[in-house]
Amino acid sequence: MGKDYYKVLGISRDANEEQIKKSYRKMALKYHPDKNKSAGAEEKFKEIAEAYEVLSDPKKREIYDQYGEEGLKGGGGGGPGGGGSGGPGGYTSYTFHGDPNETFQRFFGTSNPFEAFSFMSNGGSQRMFFSSGGRGHDGFDPMEVDDDPFGGFGVGPMGGMGGGHGPTRMRKEVQDPPITHNLMVSLDEVYRGTTKKMKINRQVIGADSYARREDKVLEIQIRKGWKEGTKITFPKEGDQKPGHIPADIVFVLKDKPHTVFKRDGSNLIYTAKLSLRDALVGCTMQVPTLDQGRTVPIHCQDIIKPTSKKIIRGEGLPLPKQPSQRGNIVVQFDIQFPNGLSAPTKDILRDCLPA
Repeated sequence: MGKDYYKVLGISRDANEEQIKKSYRKMALKYHPDKNKSAGAEEKFKEIAEAYEVLSDPKKREIYDQYGEEGLKGGGGGGPGGGGSGGPGGYTSYTFHGDPNETFQRFFGTSNPFEAFSFMSNGGSQRMFFSSGGRGHDGFDPMEVDDDPFGGFGVGPMGGMGGGHGPTRMRKEVQDPPITHNLMVSLDEVYRGTTKKMKINRQVIGADSYARREDKVLEIQIRKGWKEGTKITFPKEGDQKPGHIPADIVFVLKDKPHTVFKRDGSNLIYTAKLSLRDALVGCTMQVPTLDQGRTVPIHCQDIIKPTSKKIIRGEGLPLPKQPSQRGNIVVQFDIQFPNGLSAPTKDILRDCLPA
């Protein structure tokens, strides 16, 4: 059974060139031996390089898609980068050169995997506003959620200079600082998930080398249960400038205040107003939820104190990593004391209540 290069890169068989590059970039950084010291990381790094070498080459990919690894390699030998014979239809068989660092250097433009990284601090400027209409761009979704272990760094291609013998001098392209904006979401949107569209206006450089302004709509998928502070990054969507890598545009989720609930992670805090009488003798109350006006009854049989709490399990927000499960509603109590009591009422209470 031959290797499944698509599985190695974690992509579908119909992935386009941009998706192949994006997957290789992410996985190569994750498993690079200079950063990942876990067992098997070096071998994984090599597999990722071989998979990228094959799938990024249209001819090799075509042969692989038809005949698999055995057909691609043709059962024959060969030197680095190919050679030998015996492949399908007279195709010269392929042999991986065996050096994943060579693949890495060709892709990123440097043999030092982290030389090209620059820390990105807040800054820059961009005109943005919500748009109620418009459609997203093509099928490739550039939105990256901040779960990449190297997500705080940006990398750009490096241009080689000089030639002949001796060390190669590298010219480093600088990425503009990220443009960060808060994205306000309601608890109802976090509960159900939603899509928001943001229109940006940015500078682009055309094929004629002239700069112009253009509008672009970015589509943001807000997934169920996402926590405040979650970052969504659109790589290189900032202004295009000669000699610069465009800035990433980063949206940071912020919770809108809610009229009924306060948020505590995946739990919802609800404060119920309760009369002193009900707090002492018991009552049944209806607690609201975010589920389209549905309420949940709770029965208070014991004396309710100002510090008392009731838990309604599974009625909170979806868990970010397990959206089929939900947090809880935590009911707190605000006991309403009367402003005054008549003398006869005080006498009755004095006789009824313990000293």
